[in-house]
Amino acid sequence: MKLLSFGIPSYNSEAYVANCIESLLVGGEDVEIIVVNDGSKDRTSEIAHEYAEKYPTIVKVIDKENGGHGSGVNAGLKAATGLYYKVVDSDDWANAEALTILLNTIKKHVEEDDLPDLYINNFVYEHVEDNTFFVRSYKKHYKENQTITWNEVKPMRWDATLLMHALVYKREVLLQSGIELPHHTFYVDNLFAYQPLAHVKTIHYIDIDLYRYFIGRADQSVNIKNIVRRYDQQLRVMKLMVSAYKYEDIKKMNKGLRQYLLHCLNAINLNGLFFTCAEDSPERRAALKDYWQFVKEHDKKMYNYLRFRSYSTLVNFLPWKLRGAILTYGYKVLQKKVKLG
Repeated sequence: MKLLSFGIPSYNSEAYVANCIESLLVGGEDVEIIVVNDGSKDRTSEIAHEYAEKYPTIVKVIDKENGGHGSGVNAGLKAATGLYYKVVDSDDWANAEALTILLNTIKKHVEEDDLPDLYINNFVYEHVEDNTFFVRSYKKHYKENQTITWNEVKPMRWDATLLMHALVYKREVLLQSGIELPHHTFYVDNLFAYQPLAHVKTIHYIDIDLYRYFIGRADQSVNIKNIVRRYDQQLRVMKLMVSAYKYEDIKKMNKGLRQYLLHCLNAINLNGLFFTCAEDSPERRAALKDYWQFVKEHDKKMYNYLRFRSYSTLVNFLPWKLRGAILTYGYKVLQKKVKLG
């Protein structure tokens, strides 16, 4: 039985994918490594198949037409057989000691027949160009080494959310949630870290820095120039998040889960506003108007909440350029802290 399946969406990753795979091989036969070659035009597939030949009981390769990051996550989940599923981007890697601790914890919970729906770990922004890093820790919000429910989770600040890099979902929870990420769309990790959470009943936090996030390349999706340019894709993801659960349904959930889902929507909505308002054009104004119209028609109560009672309320009605200036400044402060590039 495989304890943990890793899905590795890969596109033109010949420079990184071997390092990613090597870092996960530490798990031995307890893990399953699924490299999803998303129509790469370099040696990504060749490298992945070399590992599959060398480690046939551990490494699998899926070669598919290009569909974007979300399609790679979907394909990996569909092929996975492990108790848990984790996404590791092809240019990132896992810390060996932390991975060993995670696997030993899963084994212990298997023996005790007490498997949580979700493991949460810290992750590290590794700024490789100047050898600096920033650790995103969750120990202020979750009890360490205890399986808890949402009602025991402490609220997060406006600038902190659960990201894909921190999450190890039980595979059956993902399947129950019906998560299906859109193709050819950036920022789908926001949806992956939101929609399945309503199906999570129990959470186990381990204070380990497992995921190492390669940061600082000019072509990365979190680069400020790229996020501004791809504003329409963030709005697309926000529409999917808003569509996942009605406001009234969220309000009926237990307190901790309700608080976090609304907090997450708040934070990502604010990001979407930044993406869109950072520059001014008729297309951007039309896209934002369309977004708010969509939310209003889909869920009037959610619209009232996000429009008038959320983190973005203070900037929703400011002049466009002032709004963009404030949001851009806020992102640059975060950028400096985390060194997003």
